[in-house]
Amino acid sequence: MDLAPSPATLPATAAPADARLDKLAELAVKVGLGLIPGQELVMTAPVEALPLARLITEHAYKAGATLVTTLFSDEQSSLLRYQHARDESFDVAPGWLFEGMAAAYRGGAARLAIVGADPSLLSGQDASRVARANRAQSLAYRPALDLIVDSHINWTLVPFAHPAWAQAVFPGETAEAAVRKLWDAIYATTRVDEADPIAAWAAHNARLKARQDRLNEQRFRSLHFRGPGTDLIVGLADGHAWMGGASKAKNGVYGNPNIPTEEVFTTPHRAMTEGVVAATKPLSHQGTLIDGIRVRFEAGAIVEAQATRGQEVLEKMISTDAGARQLGEVALVPSSNPIARSGILFLNTLFDENAASHIALGQAYSKCFVETFSEEELVKRGANRSLIHVDWMIGSPEVEVDGLDSEGRRTPLMRGGEWVD
Repeated sequence: MDLAPSPATLPATAAPADARLDKLAELAVKVGLGLIPGQELVMTAPVEALPLARLITEHAYKAGATLVTTLFSDEQSSLLRYQHARDESFDVAPGWLFEGMAAAYRGGAARLAIVGADPSLLSGQDASRVARANRAQSLAYRPALDLIVDSHINWTLVPFAHPAWAQAVFPGETAEAAVRKLWDAIYATTRVDEADPIAAWAAHNARLKARQDRLNEQRFRSLHFRGPGTDLIVGLADGHAWMGGASKAKNGVYGNPNIPTEEVFTTPHRAMTEGVVAATKPLSHQGTLIDGIRVRFEAGAIVEAQATRGQEVLEKMISTDAGARQLGEVALVPSSNPIARSGILFLNTLFDENAASHIALGQAYSKCFVETFSEEELVKRGANRSLIHVDWMIGSPEVEVDGLDSEGRRTPLMRGGEWVD
């Protein structure tokens, strides 16, 4: 069911007349999803992204999709809720919708989300209401999210240059110029500007695969991050495995969950993170910007948390549940990648997390293990469980990263923001 306005009601800046948009759509289907004939596709998108959603729909059907179902969202409607809804409504979410999505995934449907939003949409709203709404949404979404986190299906995220996002990234530009600049940055960092984007992604995935294989061979017990405001030991889960780039879902389909991506990542042990860490970039979280994050971990959990901006939202986020104070992911990213080289603060985690090494609070990925384990066994091995999964950046050219083996022997991994080969 497509719930969208007519094209005439869309902002003029939302649909650039650029052939590269079609290439991004093709990339989303062929590289991001790896969609196979006979699959259904469930897609979500902001209403502003209708032009891209239509192109993705076209390429999906050309690839053999049996049905494409798109659910559109409208930020202004979301904002109206905070302005006019009754207080008790912030503890409600459409569980019926997410149960339907989970049923589609269990039936073999692929999942695609077009992302791009106003990073400050909810910055002026009551933080407790935002936290309650996010918690209700997370609880309701759990049946569908578990299938995604468990790699039961092939799924991907792709960007769209939402006008409000573009003006937040390029505040000194006109609306049209800001959107144009953001699209140029998106096309460059997703490799759409390459002569053959699909071949460029194949080569990129091969490089990420070589890096993950090398890390898996080294079998580190922990990682040590050192830099300004940071002295952090991140213990790794028992039997962890590094991943990066293309991966195979349990349905046998290869795809890239994130377009773009520059990371190799794995699962930390939820009880083995110690020390202090300072964020190297702001975090845009559910419509609020959190800046200047500094936290201290003891026995795997955050015991102190500060932010120069968005303190209340940060506190609400890490209070979502017990697992929200513990790590579910650690990722290494070199500073020479296209996103970092752009010098742009995207105010969007899909991009900013791929500009720097990062950690994520909350839910762990069950796929980041050397073999498939039961939920009980994953917990025994240190995997975290939570309603949230929030990435924030801790890497920079000033942050050194070492790998430590089970006997404490140290191997340099990153210096000056680059891999040590």
